[in-house]
Amino acid sequence: MKKSKAYIYSASKPSDSQLKRFCAFLKDKYGEKITPEWVESDMYPGGFRLEVGDDVYDWSVSGRLDQLKRRIAEVRGDGVKIVPLIRDAISKWEPAAIAEETGKVVSVGDGIVNASGLPHASYGEIVVFECGVKGMVQDLRPDGCGVIVFGDCRDISAGSFVRRTSRTAGIPVGNAFLGRVVDALGNPIDGKGEIAADGYRPIEFAAPGIIDRQPVNKPMETGLLVIDSMFPIGRGQRELIIGDRQTGKTAIALDAILNQKGKNVVCIYVAIGQKASSVVRLVDTLRKAGAMDYTIVMEAGAGESAPMQYIAPYAGCALAEYFMYAGRDVLIVYDDLSKHAVAYRTLSLLLERAPGREAYPGDVFYLHSRLLERAAHLSDELGGGSMTALPIVETQAGDVSAYIPTNVISITDGQIFLETELFFEGQRPAVNIGLSVSRVGGAAQTKAVKKAVGSLRLDLAQYREMEVFMQFASDLDEVTKRQLHYGQGLMHLLRQPQYKPYSQLEEVILLVAATAGKLTGIEVGALYDYARDMIAYVKAQCPAICEDIASAGQLSDEAKAAIVAAVDSFGKGKTK
Repeated sequence: MKKSKAYIYSASKPSDSQLKRFCAFLKDKYGEKITPEWVESDMYPGGFRLEVGDDVYDWSVSGRLDQLKRRIAEVRGDGVKIVPLIRDAISKWEPAAIAEETGKVVSVGDGIVNASGLPHASYGEIVVFECGVKGMVQDLRPDGCGVIVFGDCRDISAGSFVRRTSRTAGIPVGNAFLGRVVDALGNPIDGKGEIAADGYRPIEFAAPGIIDRQPVNKPMETGLLVIDSMFPIGRGQRELIIGDRQTGKTAIALDAILNQKGKNVVCIYVAIGQKASSVVRLVDTLRKAGAMDYTIVMEAGAGESAPMQYIAPYAGCALAEYFMYAGRDVLIVYDDLSKHAVAYRTLSLLLERAPGREAYPGDVFYLHSRLLERAAHLSDELGGGSMTALPIVETQAGDVSAYIPTNVISITDGQIFLETELFFEGQRPAVNIGLSVSRVGGAAQTKAVKKAVGSLRLDLAQYREMEVFMQFASDLDEVTKRQLHYGQGLMHLLRQPQYKPYSQLEEVILLVAATAGKLTGIEVGALYDYARDMIAYVKAQCPAICEDIASAGQLSDEAKAAIVAAVDSFGKGKTK
């Protein structure tokens, strides 16, 4: 590409010998004779600034200091080793005539900057504005590019410079992030000081291929009986939580996080577009339960700009990948992807992209597929770590056929559908048994839970079909009445207070007792307390069997019979 014009900005005019050296440098660099024009400027003390088309050579004091700063930032080390490395880097450093590709801001507003120039910028590359604020290239055009801004736009003005960094967007990662609340750029916002990072990961990263994965076959227990028994979630699975607002979607994700205590699972909660008060309550709940020790909360709240809400789930996923590739198991919650899609729609419309269905851009499916495909159960060669994703999507009036819900349903390995009517009837978690599904199924259950479940889902499905006849109960035969009463008892058994997850052993005891019909005669209102007392009694009566179930995850016929006998004994004691 020809560079026909060049400009030298300096306080004093270059001498003839200096001008000759400039011409020789330009001839050597660009292969053509270019005579630079001098522009008087006091903005570059101690040197000059040479502009050739989009290339800038900053030989002022600040320009050379920037070079040194970037060289120091490239030094990698840990602990005591970092100081001699930095000292060595400084002693060997010499300023170099490096061309920085720059552009100019054409317009700025609403977190979006349109810039001219930057012909070699790539999608997703980080750029730095003259004021120091960073942005990411999101739109490439023949005459410039569109940039989303990570920070305050007020210091960016039309005509100011923007330069490339040749680096893709990334986030600092490390074990020190556990127990902290950070923003979408990895900066701490909990007032507990800086976080010492162990490394740096790009927020956009290719998902593991088929060869790099292994089947999803280990349970990621939520502690919720209705989910673990009928819609089990495996480590490496993507299970969607979907429903209208205020139906308990976040509550299910929160219970799943609380249930990972003591299981060596790292949990990451990404809040997208949530109220700050909601996130504060959630963090307080996690802290009181002792769950913040293994949890990272990333917030891009409702008060944040659309660019910050857009990158938040990718940044959270990068943090999760750090632990996954270190051989750890990770549970990540995206709350919620509906607001993420809205943030992306906002960016796309501001970047003047063509709108499609519901005004979303045409690549909105790729927006979520490239995020959720990164969840995986890695092969043993890669450490055997896993990332389990629980994306949350909000529906309007229970419409699962809307654009974003159908997209995410088709990407995930199943969905837990929460129904408003069930919620207001007091059935909490308000899981609709008919519309919920796990495409991993029994592969993500222990043998004990799988055996204890029996025909539970079929019994509940039959009950939901027969429920309509309950208003005619006086005209029903005894068999139907018993079946309705049995189904009603099962539905009440699946009710579970928030923040009180069951262990695998407790779920097995409850399922064995329920499927054996031992809980049908209990008054519905007292069922939860009765079940708690019954579990404690069975644990005391059958300690060896309970230990075997808890450790090996096996349930033999003899153990099942012993649990039924203990439940019978407990029931007789209660009726005396």
